Amino acid sequence: MRKLRFIAILLISVTGFSQKEKDSLQLQKIEDTKELFSENDTLFIKKSDSLVLKFHKEATLIDSLWLNELIKSPLYDTIQYVLKDDEILVTDLEELPTDVLKERLQILDSKTPFHIEYNTHLEQVIKTYLKRRKSAFSGLMEKARYYFPIFEEVLDKYDIPLEMKYLAIVESALKPRARSRVGATGLWQFMYQTGKQFDLNVSSYVDERSDPYSATEAACKYLASLYKIFGDWDLALAAYNSGPGNVTKAIRRSGGSTNYWNIRHNLPRETANYVPAFYATLYIFEYANEHNIKARENTLTYFETDTVQVKRQLTFEQIYETLNVDIEVLQFLNPQYKLDIVPYIKGRDYKLALPVKDVGNFISNEQLIYAYADAEDAKREKPLPKYFEMNDRIVYRVKSGDFLGKIANKYGVSVSSLKRWNNMRSTRLRIGQRLIVYPKKLNTSVAVATSNKTKKAQPEGNFSTHTVKSGDSLWSIAQKYSNVSVQNIKDWNNIWSAKSLKPGMKLKIFTK
Repeated sequence: MRKLRFIAILLISVTGFSQKEKDSLQLQKIEDTKELFSENDTLFIKKSDSLVLKFHKEATLIDSLWLNELIKSPLYDTIQYVLKDDEILVTDLEELPTDVLKERLQILDSKTPFHIEYNTHLEQVIKTYLKRRKSAFSGLMEKARYYFPIFEEVLDKYDIPLEMKYLAIVESALKPRARSRVGATGLWQFMYQTGKQFDLNVSSYVDERSDPYSATEAACKYLASLYKIFGDWDLALAAYNSGPGNVTKAIRRSGGSTNYWNIRHNLPRETANYVPAFYATLYIFEYANEHNIKARENTLTYFETDTVQVKRQLTFEQIYETLNVDIEVLQFLNPQYKLDIVPYIKGRDYKLALPVKDVGNFISNEQLIYAYADAEDAKREKPLPKYFEMNDRIVYRVKSGDFLGKIANKYGVSVSSLKRWNNMRSTRLRIGQRLIVYPKKLNTSVAVATSNKTKKAQPEGNFSTHTVKSGDSLWSIAQKYSNVSVQNIKDWNNIWSAKSLKPGMKLKIFTK
């Protein structure tokens, strides 16, 4: 009996010690990442009338341990970023004497495949950055924490200098939905036809020029082809901006010289300032510490995100309502989805990027999320816009009052493109004439009908008033009423975003 009693005490002691050791290990390992995985950041609805999600503690622990290792990695804090300068030039700056700048540029020139040589113009551009744009640098450096690892991975794949990542700063200031006055779009500013040349598709739902992964792949293919032509990275940079034709013209006008600085005066004005802006960006990034430029640390880093393959169409609102991922976060991670909708199209590989802490919840509750989306779509009073590829050919019939500029504007194309597609030598049209068009945007009637900003007419009849409480979501409110959808509540109360809900807000709920 004493032996049995001893064994029982021993088992209790060992079990207790083992459990205590395990618990302390968990707390110690996830201490640095506890904010990433706090329940305040992710939706865990526990009310009986709400969607109940599964929570896999073991999988979440593995995620947190891996993130903890990455956060301690030396790669985590090395990314710094700056914005390109406007054309205001500064010649005097106490913090950067000319002799110091010359020495630093020499060091950069020895470390890179670019020809970074001192001249007064480059000095003025660098000093203008530091004097006029310094306050904007930390925000751009913050974005770089997410984008630079994407760029570097693809640049390395194509054996392109990693410094070329700064080109995206000069092109778009790291704005994936940036659009120039001539229609160039995305982080790498692709025109429509150039994008098509490098497999960047544009549809009514998706613009792959704004996809950080696809667009970076295309930019690297383009840069690699330009380097193959010119055999010089400075000239490849110039050609990326103005086209190979303008660079070869400048070479001819400069007597055959292939040194960028020798042909610069014969390049278009924009390109003449483009490469110095790139060099200035490179300099400030490399010497950010010397100029006391620090990155803010609010934006997600690349390794804190992952992608999932969706098996049905999902709107950002539906993802927000089920997983509580802020719509602003979804837009930041998925800028290629123009309507804030992830389409499901046979033959297309459209993925959804999410913070790592929400990927597990999506996978664990995938069928519940799809069921919720099915229910919401069934209640939708107006169908979502029809998907079509922007390069789909349509035949337009000319009507009275039409002219080429009007038709071109309607479909987001140029007059010269319309003429080329239809073998036209003049702009004259006749009523009934058929024109081939490859549209780049929704036509007016579709755009108006599908705009999420269109004001809905208020229904007539009796309604009740619902006072929003803390923790309420549009979905949980809709479940309290018979035959009421999330879209109904949004339409009746002119709510455009699920985040507009505030405790104490009065909502009209009409009786159907």
